[in-house]
Amino acid sequence: MSSCSSSFENDVNSSSSLCKLPLKPIPGGYGLPFIGSIKDRLDYFYNQGRDEFFKARMNKYQSTIFRANMPPGPFMASNPNVIVLLDALSFPVLFDTSKVEKRNVLDGTYMPSATFTGGYRVCAYLDPAETNHALLKRWFMSSLAARHHHFIPLFRSCLSELFTSLEDDISGKGEAYFNDISDNMSFNFVFRLFCDKYPTETALGSEGPGIVSKWLFFQLAPLMTLGLSFLPNFLEDLLLHTFPLPPLFVKSDYKKLYDAFYAFGSSVLDEAERVGIKRDEACHNLVFLAGFNAFGGMKALFPALIKWVGLAGEKLHRRLADEIREVVKAEGGVTFAALDKMDLTKSVVYEALRIEPPVPFQYGKAKEDTVVHSHDAAFQIKKGEMIFGFQPFATKDPKVFENPEEFVADRFVGKGERLLKYVYWSNGREFDNPTVENKQCPGKDLVVLLSRVILVEFFLRYDTFNIESGTLPLGSSVTFKSLTKATHT
Repeated sequence: MSSCSSSFENDVNSSSSLCKLPLKPIPGGYGLPFIGSIKDRLDYFYNQGRDEFFKARMNKYQSTIFRANMPPGPFMASNPNVIVLLDALSFPVLFDTSKVEKRNVLDGTYMPSATFTGGYRVCAYLDPAETNHALLKRWFMSSLAARHHHFIPLFRSCLSELFTSLEDDISGKGEAYFNDISDNMSFNFVFRLFCDKYPTETALGSEGPGIVSKWLFFQLAPLMTLGLSFLPNFLEDLLLHTFPLPPLFVKSDYKKLYDAFYAFGSSVLDEAERVGIKRDEACHNLVFLAGFNAFGGMKALFPALIKWVGLAGEKLHRRLADEIREVVKAEGGVTFAALDKMDLTKSVVYEALRIEPPVPFQYGKAKEDTVVHSHDAAFQIKKGEMIFGFQPFATKDPKVFENPEEFVADRFVGKGERLLKYVYWSNGREFDNPTVENKQCPGKDLVVLLSRVILVEFFLRYDTFNIESGTLPLGSSVTFKSLTKATHT
């Protein structure tokens, strides 16, 4: 097989240069059956930690492509063996559905029980070659398109409530924990977008964010460590990573969530039935889209965005405030056209998505023997092998990005826009668009839009702010210590 099978153009290496790279065997290994995967799991969660797990092996093998085992391993995953991709050149093979199968790989080498989703394999677990994938994804995209005109005014309304809560907490407690406030805002937005009703006006009351977070935890627990000092590592490993948590414990919570969307998401579900999707199946897919994809993504993204902007300091805050206020004034409001003219604001959002992508993992199973390229060599992957990409390394590739570990606010301004092809957060390149033939996030453009709006609304109200940040099992924590209201608009 030729090693000239690069399927994407790049600025770092020309196609002809890639074709001249030597074809090498993939370094690394899986160790003894069972024992090797347990060792790698313990290294990943406890002995080394996630990032060091990859860095140590990358240095050991002097390669950004190598073999390893990925958690959870026994007894949840029948085969934890993967080929790891850590550079910007090899990573996009995971987007090429002609080369990789995406069936049941959303969460990696294991799949949570379909009982979590009413017995259905929802769209996120389907490969594009499966009949239902096109039907469901087309419905998702048309549902979002139909609500396009609601995005900005509805989100601004929800943000207004968020800022009130932030100010009240800082005034009353001296600080405000952003994650909880952001979760409430995000769930309100998603539910109102699809159901045209406040969740507090339904049986969900104020429990929505907590219910979804609990439901997410039971599915994603095998991929996380809680970091609790009082819980011994061996006990946490046994509880979270060895056997799946039973869906029974969230059955009643999920039913409450499902019933709310079934009762109040009638316009979305009616459209699903018109295109040939059973109403029950459509509602389970809607809950997953709203809860797992949308709310789950916002749960990780918004704190990360605020963290990096907050840590960047007052100088960046002034630049953002000046750009945002000038454009809003010139355009007569917060509009799609206004947002598109805010170059620095757009770049800041992309930089946050680059440096801390909300979904760090991508998986795919090779459909055929194929060759992937790093910067230094070519490697042949055999049909049936599982490929794993760790995005935070690929989008910090030092041969693509200058100062990759730094948050550079204007990285994507001007000529820097060409680097957007290496921003992969949406399960695709930032220049690509979601279609029924790929697995790119159907709400990709909405996520970018909302991230811009949250910055715009913030700096229309405030000049600067101070935060403290930390880490969570999946994402970052942010606590506001102070807010300085805008001195001019």
